[in-house]
Amino acid sequence: METISSPIFQGISPEELQCMQECFHMRKQHFRSDEVVYTFYQQKDMIGILSTGTALVERIDEKGSRTILEHLERGGVFGEMLIFENTADDCVSVIAESTCDVWFMRSDQLTKRCQKACAHHSRMVENMFRLVADKATALSERVEVLSRRSIREKLLCYFQLQTYCRGSDTFTLPFSLSALADYISTDRSAMMRELKKLRVEGLVQLNGRAVTLTDRF
Repeated sequence: METISSPIFQGISPEELQCMQECFHMRKQHFRSDEVVYTFYQQKDMIGILSTGTALVERIDEKGSRTILEHLERGGVFGEMLIFENTADDCVSVIAESTCDVWFMRSDQLTKRCQKACAHHSRMVENMFRLVADKATALSERVEVLSRRSIREKLLCYFQLQTYCRGSDTFTLPFSLSALADYISTDRSAMMRELKKLRVEGLVQLNGRAVTLTDRF
């Protein structure tokens, strides 16, 4: 069977992973770009693991406004237990950003007691706890960005966080500029005007999705 590279399987050998794929009845599904991969609160019993491609976790409110909650790359994990409660009752879904393959497994495979007390099962549970902690950190960073009052402050805060995480003044946006506007919850046209000002002032350089914070920042 296919080997899946993901933080949830860190420390688990290919042989152990193959055993888990069979034991957990994991199934692979292919999705086209822009296709709905998963809908939260409707597929509560499933966990998805992205084995190829990229996807976006997005929220659509009752007015139809779109907000990007998370960008998922190869190895990314999503599911009910990895998202905070949706008290506003908005539609939250995973959408394929590109063609992608996703492995699905039942979430109760993590929560139920393993009859064989397999070491690799315990390791996967530990990895999931680590993923939850990482998601909480990412949420904290998102709140930091959204708490800024102006579009300019939101952009610069997001750019600073990206350079800090990557240890470089240059980084590649994980998604398009349109998706970036949705991520920071602002109008795309207004954001593009602010980006132009930042370039003119020499604070930021943009080349496609490549962003560089200059020494003048």
